[in-house]
Amino acid sequence: MKLLVINGPNLNMLGKREPGVYGSETLDSISAWLEGEAAALGAELTFFQSNVEGEIVAAIQDADNYDGVILNAGAYTHYSIAIRDAIAAVRTPVVEVHLSNVHAREDFRKTSVIAPVCAGTISGFGKLSYKLALVSFIG
Repeated sequence: MKLLVINGPNLNMLGKREPGVYGSETLDSISAWLEGEAAALGAELTFFQSNVEGEIVAAIQDADNYDGVILNAGAYTHYSIAIRDAIAAVRTPVVEVHLSNVHAREDFRKTSVIAPVCAGTISGFGKLSYKLALVSFIG
């Protein structure tokens, strides 16, 4: 099984950005850990991170060679109709993930415009959110 892991804006700042909310691990350390978890389950991961909305749209549109996408769209979750439309346009299933519990945070974070077109949403379990998304594809 081949999965694409897409991380959106500011996730490259993990470990520095609001460690009380997002923890102290970097995106690289989370990715390395997840890659090991995936290998143990027989899955292969490709990682992509961008702070640019259009690059995330293009990555989703080009995901037809993957069995699924694990997407942490960051702040784009709450307002990017372009990312929502890209997810709706492809056949590859997408699972939305968040490190923090977005429903326990500011009101604007409680709305996801991408959730209605995703296969599921996992939120609030730190890096384990990514593993839960991975396991959802393995079945």
